[in-house]
Amino acid sequence: MDYAMFVRLAERGEAPPITLLHGGDVQLLDDALAAATRGLFPDSTLAAWGREVFDGRERSVDDLVRSAMTLPFGSGRRLVAVRRAQALPAKATDALAAYAANPNPATCLLLLADEALRASRERRNDHWLLSALPGAALVELPTRGGRDLAGWLRQRAALEGLSVSDEAARLLVELTGEDTATLLGETRKAALAGGPDNRAVGVKDVGAVVGEHRLDAIFDLTRAVERRDIAGALKTLDRLLATEDAMLLLSVLARDVRTAWTAVAWRRRGRAVEEIARALRRPPAVIEALTGSTSGSETLFAWKLRRCWDVERRLKSSGEPRAEMATLVADLCAER
Repeated sequence: MDYAMFVRLAERGEAPPITLLHGGDVQLLDDALAAATRGLFPDSTLAAWGREVFDGRERSVDDLVRSAMTLPFGSGRRLVAVRRAQALPAKATDALAAYAANPNPATCLLLLADEALRASRERRNDHWLLSALPGAALVELPTRGGRDLAGWLRQRAALEGLSVSDEAARLLVELTGEDTATLLGETRKAALAGGPDNRAVGVKDVGAVVGEHRLDAIFDLTRAVERRDIAGALKTLDRLLATEDAMLLLSVLARDVRTAWTAVAWRRRGRAVEEIARALRRPPAVIEALTGSTSGSETLFAWKLRRCWDVERRLKSSGEPRAEMATLVADLCAER
């Protein structure tokens, strides 16, 4: 079962007796819990009687099983949710597996793990929860790139009655990063910047939240890199790193590499500058500069993007942000 199917079932009050949702997107986990709560308790006052939320760091699996086995009072089903389920002790594998084999149909047991549990570069082996539960009970959260995140943000904000322009959504992703809870929070603040009754979020509202000076400084960095102005780019980077997160600046630089690569590839296939500008939502003058005679080869763009990924890995492995970013910026500006 995928995430979208689980949410549809949960909204109808048909969430399975036991489900494990896992992934690093805390907002999606919150939305899943909210959907299950609405579906099981159309009368929100009944949630006080029929819903329990535990923390996996503080309660044992035996506690969770006892709660899940409790019969509902005043509603059709109970909801037992466990945040940070990945912290549950591995010694409880047998107890949880036994419950999963014969769960209480009057309870929805929702295990919410705010990290991916599959084996990866960060995790040597699958988490024990994945083997304790049947495959049908496992839901891996979807992952999104920047363009997908902007679309998700517009759709998610619409559920709260907020209309976010496409340009404002992309700008929020660029300046806020890929944490969906933070993105949604910044969107709400941007709406309030337009007044207490404002429901439409545009670039101006985003600028009011993040600050016009901050926007200008970040774009100064990307413009300097586009011009291959190493001295100017490094000076701007040094100033930005005093207040900005290195991962945010890295995401903006990587985005610009992908945009330039796409623009150059399309131009060489004969697409007009104006058409490319509309598709990429960049001014024609910028597209003209990106695709001029000095634009790089596809091999160069691929190398630049790999450098961004390499720096991302180093930063996540405790690399020194200022040194890593300075080296990257110099590489992105260099003629090759």
